[in-house]
Amino acid sequence: MKKGINIWSFGSGKTVRECMQLAKAAGFDGIELALAECGELSLESSEQAFRDAKREAEEIGLEVASLACGLYWDYSFTSKDKAKRDQAFEIAKRQLAYAEALGVDTILVVPGAVGVDFIPGSEVVDYDLAYHYALEAFVKLAAIAEQHRVHIGLENVWNKFLLSPLEFRDFIDKIDSNYIGAYLDVGNVVYAGYPEHWIKILNKRIRKVHFKDYRRAAGGLHGFVDLLAGDVDYPAVMGQLQAIGYDDYVTAEMIPPYRDYPDQIIYNTSKAMDCILGRK
Repeated sequence: MKKGINIWSFGSGKTVRECMQLAKAAGFDGIELALAECGELSLESSEQAFRDAKREAEEIGLEVASLACGLYWDYSFTSKDKAKRDQAFEIAKRQLAYAEALGVDTILVVPGAVGVDFIPGSEVVDYDLAYHYALEAFVKLAAIAEQHRVHIGLENVWNKFLLSPLEFRDFIDKIDSNYIGAYLDVGNVVYAGYPEHWIKILNKRIRKVHFKDYRRAAGGLHGFVDLLAGDVDYPAVMGQLQAIGYDDYVTAEMIPPYRDYPDQIIYNTSKAMDCILGRK
């Protein structure tokens, strides 16, 4: 497996190139970039900007592992507001095109939400309606993903939606496309389940994997901790990933960064991943 780091793990104020240089210095194989609403790599950017980012990564000696996007919390595929649903669809289309320019095979997409406790005032959508809206959107997006030859990885997040690995599996299977799969975040599972179970059930549907850790006793967003400091059973996770034949990127998403000396979380995460992956 290859070792990656998500760009959201870095302290604020760094350019994409500076993040890449730090990731390389810390020993990562690749970096997961992110599409923002505005800024250096954003909806304002040309596809050439993403091709330039790929070239910069190659010059530094990194791969671009995948392309994430945090905009789906504001523009949800399951919103009761059709304008927001339409905007989510357009963002996904742009993300697929940018991913093709980057030369990556997978984008990270939040599939929608029934409710979001950590976003004050977030709308609550009837579960069956959310399911209908999401399924409708991703059946259509599957054809666009195939045109770009880029997979859509649906991430399991704290969205009160697709709550079990069985439901997540069946949702993907209903779409019935090789270009729609799961972007499994092992840390996001722990508050209510066991990531090794999700890996076994989702199996070949897993396109990419996020590494985080979570301490149940802390609870809430404060439960997210450094790798190996929480309740993720990483030997069991690795055993199941190996059992299903997964050999792609495992990408650390360390949110939030350290308040002080934020670069240190990148080095600490790299060393912890070396232990998990059995690297010396």
